[in-house]
Amino acid sequence: MRIGVMFDTEQPFEEMVGQVVALSAAGIQMAWSSQIFAYDALTALAAIGREVPDIDLGTAVVPTYPRHPVMLAGQALTVQAATGGRLTLGIGLSHQMVIENVFGQSFEKPARHMREYLSILVPLLEGEQVSFAGETLSASTFGPLQIDAPAPLVLVAALGSTMLGIAGRMASGTVTWMTGPSTVESHIIPTIRAAAAEAGRPEPRIGVGLPVCVTDDAGAARAKAAEVFAIYGQLPSYRAMLDREGAGGPADVAIVGTESEVVAQIRQLADIGTTDFCGAPFGTAEQIKASIAAMASTVGI
Repeated sequence: MRIGVMFDTEQPFEEMVGQVVALSAAGIQMAWSSQIFAYDALTALAAIGREVPDIDLGTAVVPTYPRHPVMLAGQALTVQAATGGRLTLGIGLSHQMVIENVFGQSFEKPARHMREYLSILVPLLEGEQVSFAGETLSASTFGPLQIDAPAPLVLVAALGSTMLGIAGRMASGTVTWMTGPSTVESHIIPTIRAAAAEAGRPEPRIGVGLPVCVTDDAGAARAKAAEVFAIYGQLPSYRAMLDREGAGGPADVAIVGTESEVVAQIRQLADIGTTDFCGAPFGTAEQIKASIAAMASTVGI
């Protein structure tokens, strides 16, 4: 299982670079960036990757609606060229309230949107010319994109059965967030693996993203998690996964405890078939440092 850390994108750029330098020095294998309302994730990864050569890079995730797939393909391949092919491209729908209220776009039939999006994006990344006309997306390129870089793997943020099916059939896997181990084991992994097998594709990558805090006071850490990650208990897609897990909120699926307890919980994810762990350390500066060290100690499990 690859061990990665979600780094903080809401800080000055030089500090963000320094954080990824520290992750690499600690032995973390992958630095993941979200795309919310801070730095552009892919631009940041291209710049950071030039300065930090010994760590893989990933997005978790870039929303699809604001970027046409031809543009995203060009941007992702540019990152690949800049970083020597170290990018894993995580993409996702985002949420209805964001797409409709912030971007003013329709969120109707999101599964159709993702199928059409991948029908354009993946062939372009793989060096093909594209001619595709869907109901909401179309593209007709003059030829392959003129970027000398390998195609990044594409992971689709997928939680429901329909989206997991699309990810399994059309992409290289999935990356989840705020989804507990029982749900990953009983729902996420078997659903996407079945879809990939049915399509004759390789076994998919399974990324799991969860908050992490090494602490001697688990109760206080979970209270902090409930505060910091409260919004994720209210968004419908995450709420559905928390309900499936039997969790009251994000605090209940956060990986919290002493170093040995945190390591054991990460090992559990590897044991059930997770291929990529994306930890989001939280708490005090000391707790965040300890959490990163604990995650680094699990490299190779």
